[in-house]
Amino acid sequence: DELERRLRTRPNRPTSVSDLTNALVAEWKRPKEVPLLPSLDYDKLKRDLLGGSDRLKALLLQALCWRLTRSLQGEQRDTVLQAYVSNDLLDCHSTRQKPVLLLMRSKNEMVRQYMARLINAFASLAEGRVYLSQVPSLLRLLIESIRTEEKDSVSRENVLGALQKLSLRRSQQSAMIEDGLIDWLVDELQDSDCLSDYTLEYAVALLMNLCLRTRGKRKCAENPKYVLKVLTDLLGHENHEIRPYVNGTLYSILCIHAVREEAKEMSMEEILHCYSKEENPELNRQIEFIIKQLNSEEGPESDDEEEDDDDEEDAIETDLDKEEVLQLQPRELSGETLLTTEYLGIMTNMATRVKRRSAAPLGRSVDEPLQRPVTPISHRNTHIMGEVGYPLSRQRSEDSLPPSRYSSRPPTRSGSRPSTSESLHHSMGR
Repeated sequence: DELERRLRTRPNRPTSVSDLTNALVAEWKRPKEVPLLPSLDYDKLKRDLLGGSDRLKALLLQALCWRLTRSLQGEQRDTVLQAYVSNDLLDCHSTRQKPVLLLMRSKNEMVRQYMARLINAFASLAEGRVYLSQVPSLLRLLIESIRTEEKDSVSRENVLGALQKLSLRRSQQSAMIEDGLIDWLVDELQDSDCLSDYTLEYAVALLMNLCLRTRGKRKCAENPKYVLKVLTDLLGHENHEIRPYVNGTLYSILCIHAVREEAKEMSMEEILHCYSKEENPELNRQIEFIIKQLNSEEGPESDDEEEDDDDEEDAIETDLDKEEVLQLQPRELSGETLLTTEYLGIMTNMATRVKRRSAAPLGRSVDEPLQRPVTPISHRNTHIMGEVGYPLSRQRSEDSLPPSRYSSRPPTRSGSRPSTSESLHHSMGR
């Protein structure tokens, strides 16, 4: 290595501390070789995903998900994703009657759960979202699933996570609004104490992304009193991670005249002032922007013109594959061992295209409510970067992130909280 070379080439001169330091730094900076994972036989994989036992289907879906979530970020993960997409793993472009995607409708809960986990992993990566967005039927399957799965089941949490990440793309936002997802989200959030932290956070963030669109704002204006009641209740929730998304939603929909009028009827400004007493300068300034919007006379800006998608981020939650429920039986294979033992293919790994990421525009001041689509994990990561000297904007490469106390998925339960209306009346002296 570099240190040995320097010692060999300078035998007659004492080695200084700076020599050793420079050599160690050079060794540390040298790029490390990361092996690519073996290629797989995707034809055989898809045959067994469609025709195998439910047990085998679940094990295969788990292994394919792990290959994506547990690969090293960079060329190794990019190569895995490229192989999945180029071999059309989910049959997004297939003409067959029963594509792999229809495993979302399996009668077996375990199969549905691991299919949802895999789709959520795809949706965590920008190129994965491009792939998923090419199939209109997928969004219908996900929305159907989120309405029928049990509350806070692992399946439904993963479907919600996938929908929230897909909402970074304008075409998917439009389809979700058309399919009535805003009404469903508001109804779910109306009883927020019954939701897990993951469901709560991703549901509010999804609602905000949809309400950034003119059509989403107008949808909320159809029943403004109900929507505003739900959002103001959420302001008092003990899970403070949701506050930026609640603030962003309020700021967005208050540009609609009918919503502003309803907000004034319910003394929204007084309610907001109650929450601005908390010791959080950034959120207080966001509330000031919301109050300013409430008292403005401006109408909404049209977003009919096609804008670029806010869709450059790759952000897999560090514990996306936690809460595993598949218990291995004796002599049963799983994960990478299952894939490389039974489904090894001809080595076809190609050099992956280098992803070119444009510099993220600032988009907004740190103090303003969110006005660009985000995902919870990217918002937490960029917020931390804002605290250490980076602007709070869209996410940068995960390689540049400092260690984060927010890097793991939110806890399973959110717990109870006092009634917002009670605390509000108390603080307002009513």
